[in-house]
This record gives sequence, structure tokens and C-alpha cells, in this order.
Amino acid sequence: MARKRKKKSIEQLKVKEKRKKINGSVGGDVCIFIFLSLLGIFMVFPLYYSVVQSLKPVEELFVFPPKLYVLRPTSKNFSDMIKVAAEYTVPLSRYVFNSVFTTIIICVTNVFVTCMAAFVLAKCKFPGDKILNKIIVIALLFQSQATWIMQFLVYSKLHIIDTYWVLIIPYIATAMNLYLMRQSMSTIHDAMVEAAKVDGAGLFRICWQIIVPNQKPAIMTIIIFAFQQAWNINGGSVIYSEEYKTLPTIVQQISLAGLARQGVTFASAVLLLIPPLVVFLIAQGNVMETMANSGMKD
Repeated sequence: MARKRKKKSIEQLKVKEKRKKINGSVGGDVCIFIFLSLLGIFMVFPLYYSVVQSLKPVEELFVFPPKLYVLRPTSKNFSDMIKVAAEYTVPLSRYVFNSVFTTIIICVTNVFVTCMAAFVLAKCKFPGDKILNKIIVIALLFQSQATWIMQFLVYSKLHIIDTYWVLIIPYIATAMNLYLMRQSMSTIHDAMVEAAKVDGAGLFRICWQIIVPNQKPAIMTIIIFAFQQAWNINGGSVIYSEEYKTLPTIVQQISLAGLARQGVTFASAVLLLIPPLVVFLIAQGNVMETMANSGMKD
């Protein structure tokens, strides 16, 4: 009996030590809380500053040192934004439509193409599959500016310059989204794919009815990335007609109009911030929920 009591006491001590290691000290928790709070403030500050600048009259925008609050808030910048956009040959609603249209098409096609390509790279064996996977990783190292001249030559050969296609085609599939989706699909056990093949399912059915439904966290993640890229497309170098230009292009044109329109520039920037922020907040909740409830076990 004494030995059993000693074993129980020793086990209880070990459990308490593990709990202490997991929970940590109070001082450590306070330091982590302070660090995360400062990090959150640092990340939210640009959004706050943009909103504050958009509500300032012109005479407050150039005060030195700059103030982090508004003395006389006004909505004149937003009304001026509509007036400035009305001076163009195309109404503001047309630019909004172009941005929304291209963003929706890019998000839908990006998810569709990325899921199919990632499934083939993750679950199908064929000659050259390892080389393709390495090419995807290498492509992550290059920014679009590094290949811009070659891309422009391709656009010219395809005769898609100054059309919607030149805004959509380059973003139908991206290396980052493909890499993330391939990595996510690789975590699913091959036993599920083999069992589906035994039951007579084809690759297309396995992809969309077995693999993709288990990839909600990855899908929501690539939707966030695709939306952010598509919404911020500035096609000023490949779009010359006003009826095809997007909101970021018009905001850039307004910002180059002079110091008197800097308030309009901040108001336009706030307008551009709203849709990505809403999509991120919605998708973030879904990602956290699906990641917590989507464990795969063999």
C-alpha cells in the first residue's frame, strides 16, 4: 500500500510539473499579453490612420508634426471623390463594376484551377511530378515585376491587352496558392484515394467529392489571397481604355493630381480597404472553425 501511495504521489507531482510547463507563470502570461497587444496596435494603426486622414480637411493634412486625431472632421473628401470621378468620361459605377467583376471571376477560377492542379501534384504519380513541384517552389522566389517584360510580350502575342482578359488570366493560378493547396492535400492519407478507386470512382470525382470537401481551411485561405490580389489590381500599364480601368487605377490617377486632392486620395484608399477587410473577417472565422474541426485520422 505504501508503495502504491508513493507511485500515486510521484505521478501527481509529474502531472503538476507538466501543467506548470504548459500553463507557464503569471509573469510570462502578462508579457505575452502585452506583446500581443502591442503587435495588434501596430497592425491596426495603418487602418486607423487612413480613416483619420480621410476625415481631415485639407489644411489639417499637412500640419507638422502630424496629428493622430481630427480637429474638425468632415465628409467633404468622400463627396469630392465622387465629384472627381464624375469628371472622367466613365462614371464611378463603371470602375466599381470592373473591380467587382474581375475579383469574382479571379476568385472562382483561382479556386477551381488551384484545387485540380494541387490534387494532381499531391495525389497522382506521373513522370516529372517532382520537377513540377520544385518549379512551384522556385516560382515563389520571384515577384511579378521580375518577369513583367516576358509577361507583356505574351499578352501582346495573345492580343489581350486593353481587355478584361489581361486582368484575369495572370491571376487564374498563382504559385503561392498552388503551393499551399498542394501541401494541404498532401496531409490526406492515400488510403482514402485508394479506397475510392476500388469503389470505381474516377480522379475527377475523387478530387471534388472526397479531397476538396476536406480542404475548407485551405480553400478559405486561398480565397483571401486571391481576393486581395484581384481587388488591388492596377492595370495602368496594360489597360488604356477608361471603360476597362479598375478602382486602384483611378485612385492612383487621383493621387497624382496634386496636393489639393490628397484628402480625396485617402478617402479612396478607405473605400478600397473595406471589401478586403470584410472578406478577411468572414473568412478568418471560417478558417479557424474548420481547422479546429477537420482532423484527419487513418
